[in-house]
Formats: sequence, structure tokens, C-alpha cells
Amino acid sequence: MKSRLIGMGLLLLWSLPSFGDSSILPMRERAIKINQILDDRLQNLLPQLMRREGIDMWVLISREYNEDPVLKTMLPANWLSARRRTILVLFDPGQGKPIERLAVARYAVDSLFKKSWNKEQQPNQWDSLVKLIQEKGPKTVAINKSKHFALADGITATEYEEFNEALSKQEAIDLVSSEKLAIAWLETRSKMEMQVYPELIQLGHKVIAEAFSNKVIKPGVTTTDDVVWWLREKVKDLRLQAWFHPSVSLQRSSLEKFDHLKAFSEGTKARVIMPGDLLHTDFGMTYLRLNSDQQQHAYVLKEGETDAPEFLKKALKNANRLQDIFTANFKEGRTGNEVLQMSRKEAISEGIKPSIYTHPIGYHGHAAGTTLGMWDSQGGVPVQGDYPLHYDTAYSIELNAATFIPEWNKEIRIMLEEEAFFDKSGVNYLDGRQTEFHLIKSQ
Repeated sequence: MKSRLIGMGLLLLWSLPSFGDSSILPMRERAIKINQILDDRLQNLLPQLMRREGIDMWVLISREYNEDPVLKTMLPANWLSARRRTILVLFDPGQGKPIERLAVARYAVDSLFKKSWNKEQQPNQWDSLVKLIQEKGPKTVAINKSKHFALADGITATEYEEFNEALSKQEAIDLVSSEKLAIAWLETRSKMEMQVYPELIQLGHKVIAEAFSNKVIKPGVTTTDDVVWWLREKVKDLRLQAWFHPSVSLQRSSLEKFDHLKAFSEGTKARVIMPGDLLHTDFGMTYLRLNSDQQQHAYVLKEGETDAPEFLKKALKNANRLQDIFTANFKEGRTGNEVLQMSRKEAISEGIKPSIYTHPIGYHGHAAGTTLGMWDSQGGVPVQGDYPLHYDTAYSIELNAATFIPEWNKEIRIMLEEEAFFDKSGVNYLDGRQTEFHLIKSQ
């Protein structure tokens, strides 16, 4: 850290962390970027989504520290939470006019939402909201209430009851669920977001590559748990956040059989990494409000080996082939369950034993949108799996292919997860995918 005196103040010039070609923005520049992206989404993306879903007024309500997940994505970077009771109103006046962004709140929400409540003139916040609705005269008033999509169910029971009570005192105003609009807002990625999203994914790949190297792992000494905590420290060193605790597990030539549940629970217990082990990690970070979720494998070379055994490389190819089958079946309007069924049938016909559990990603790691299988629901997922695919959405292409290894006399799983973007051109990985194992030398 360097410093120099300017007048009576001290200006601190931090040496910002970088990782290869990816530089991580300092906090002030991150805030600027986040607000630019948010303003662009509100101006250019939101009108399309509101008109697509037939909603001309969207009301989002939160109290401080109990934020609606959708409302939280609309707060500027310098607002880390709602303040008091924050009510955001988004109104589409139609006729090509811009969306009106209003805050029935004690404070204006930066420059993004104009303050429309004067407590001194109208003490009751709910009455002020109802009056605003009457003045605008929307055909529908949508709130974030949903039975099946948690991220679209952000209004609390108390806020819902009080809002309803305030409405009942006036002429009838019917509330409708904003479910499809809320999902659309969360799942749709803007052009500005897609300019920065690949940088996060590339950074994640570089962190995993370092974790799965002799810089971190000394076979016979290092444990899987050591690597897990190295990943946590690395994220902190980069001044980022891990949105879930990473895992590092292993498969090896032994009598132990693979169990998916144990692989992500008991399988994460500390085990000493040895030559001949097949390592796996599940790792994700948050940057500029976007999330990564990545799974890759490494092989620990035995003495005299220079590459992974052919039987393991064949297993990896099976998983890559499953990725190809799966992503080729993405089509706008097709449901997650349809894609799952088609992909499993095709993979099985090719002799691959598939398990597909892909989810949307963006503002949340396990985000709102089309669910394409769960590891314990390979026959389809009710409701969330029936939701159709839309263009300009991002997914964690998460799956595994099981392959019987005669040399180990057991079945292993190659578990892969990579971020991809779905648009009119198809499904495209944001920074490629793993087609070769990371290699760790035995000494």
C-alpha cells in the first residue's frame, strides 16, 4: 500500500488485486458499474418485460433487513438494504412512454426512483400508496407473491395484509401475482451484463486451476479440506465473496462406491489427497451482483505418469458428450422437463448414464427461471420444470455422467458445471468448459 499527503488529508492508493488478465474493480468503480447496469436494465429491459407479461403497475414492498429478493436487485450500489419501509412502484403509462419509477418511501432511492411520498403532508404511507395507484389508474397491480417460485414470493405476510387492508378502504383494486414478471426480471441478462459476466467465469476458472496445482496441493500431506479453505481465503484475497461454501471431494481405486448425497455432505470431510486420486470441486463467487457456479476435476499423477489414465479421460469425454446432447436441445418455449426428457433419452441411446440438474444463474446462484432436472428428480420437476425457456438467459450447465471403470472395478461420476448463455444463436459457454483434467504432480 502506498500513500501520499494531499493538504491535510491522507489519500490511500491501494494496490488492487489482479489475476492474470482479469482485473477486479475497486469498490467505487464497482458501484458505478452496478448502477450503470441497473439503470440500463430499468430503462431498456423492464419495459419489454412488463409489456410481455401484460402488467402495467408493479409494486415492490420491503422493510429494512427483510428485503424482497427482487427489490434488493433494484437498489443502487450504495444502498445495502431497504430503509424503513421501502415501496417501489413501477408504472407503464403506455404509448411508448418510459416506465415511471417512484418510491413511496421516506427517501428517494438515489436517482433511480423518484420520491413520491411526503410524510409531513400525508402521514400514512399506505394511504399515500393507494392514492398514487388511483391517480395512475393501472389495469393491473402486481405484487411479488408466488406459491412455487421462492424468489418471486418476496412480499411478507404482514406487508400483504396491510396493503390489502389499505386497498379495501378505497374502490376495488385487484392485486395479481407478478410471478412471471419477477422471474423474467431475474432471469434475463442484459447486453451490459454479458459484457462483464465472462470475466467472472474466467476468474473462477483461474482460481480452480491454481487450487488444483502443486502450488496448493502436496500429495500425501494436503487434505481436501485444506483446499476448501484455501479457496475461501483466495476469494477474500480477491476482495470478492463466495456465495456458498465450496467443496472438494475425491474418487479413487477403492471399495467405496459413489453416493451423490455423500459427495456433497459426508464426502466433503477432510481426506488426505494421494497419487492416483480423481479430485472434484464445486466453487462459486459473486462479483458485480452476478454469480458463478463451477465444477471441475483434477487428477493426481502417480510416479512416472505424465497424464491421466485413458480410462479416466474416456469418462470425461462421456460427460462432455452429455453436455453437447443437453445444450443442443435448448429451444425457446421448450420446457425444462421437455429438454431433460429428450436429453436423457438421447444420452441413454448412446450408452451414456446421465444425471442432469441444471439451473438458471445470475443475481442468485440457484436463480429463478427454468429448472432442468434435479439430481434426485430425473423424471422431471413439477412447476419449475414446466416453465419455458426464454432467450437471453444464463444457466449453470450442471450434470454428471457415470462410467464403469474396470481398472477400479467400480462406477465413477464425472461431475461438471459451467456457465452458459442462451440466445438465438444457441447455448454458448461464457469461458469454455473443461475437456482435460487439471494435473497435479506426485512430488
